[in-house]
Amino acid sequence: MNLSQLLHHFKEELKDVYEEEEVKSIFFISVEHLLQLRRSQLMLNWEKEPEPEKLTSFLTILEGLKTHKPIQYLLGEAFFYGSVFKVNEAVLIPRPETEELVDWILEEKRPAPSVIDFGTGTGCIAISLKKHLKDASVTAVDISEEALRIASENAGINQAEVSFVSADILTFQSDTKFDIIVSNPPYITEKERTEMQQNVLAHEPHLALFVTDERPLLFYEAVADFALSNLKENGSLFFEINEYLAQEMIQMLKDKSFVSIELRKDMQGKDRMIRAGLKLNHLSSGVI
Repeated sequence: MNLSQLLHHFKEELKDVYEEEEVKSIFFISVEHLLQLRRSQLMLNWEKEPEPEKLTSFLTILEGLKTHKPIQYLLGEAFFYGSVFKVNEAVLIPRPETEELVDWILEEKRPAPSVIDFGTGTGCIAISLKKHLKDASVTAVDISEEALRIASENAGINQAEVSFVSADILTFQSDTKFDIIVSNPPYITEKERTEMQQNVLAHEPHLALFVTDERPLLFYEAVADFALSNLKENGSLFFEINEYLAQEMIQMLKDKSFVSIELRKDMQGKDRMIRAGLKLNHLSSGVI
């Protein structure tokens, strides 16, 4: 079976699972991963027949796709901010909108900043920041030991020196002050489950996805409280947020004495990111 025939086979087998364009995109990702052929190169290699073991790998991927398993988990890797990150079902697959959050943080152009990332997962935010801020001191926190194992491996793969800490966002304390505090915590409410795709619900870790309907800002409040004590003068607090809770987030930050609160939309026009700072009199007096 050559690559042209294999693509046709993917389309036929997955027509009830994915749209055709998505099948093609998944196929191209698989080809690049297994055969090291980019999409542009594939156009000249449609008649190429994969070796038997490679063909078996393609068919194994196809069977996984039929169960709605994301291609990133099937390949064991995902791309984020120009780098490769190992993934498994203990960590969320890095999203493009999170790349926009990294972009925003890098816009600040701080010299040798101290950074802490809460709920690091794959380590994609912390590692990407360290790779682009060579003199930064970066700490990454997660409650999941398996997530920290994956994140540590990703730091090694990407040659990024990051300190990983096993801790609960809700109770973590430190005497260290930080220039940048960032978090992309669980923010999907239980009532939003029905809107989610099956491949996410069935395979991505619910611990990293969901919060209760009663306290949807639970983790944001905890990180914000940490920032009240641990954010340096002129430091910035960054969050990736639930688009439906943007105004609640702004009000929560105002109630906790944060200022210069800025809301940004992602590439799809959704309210997705917030940055905030603290008043100087708060930092000097300790008064909330």
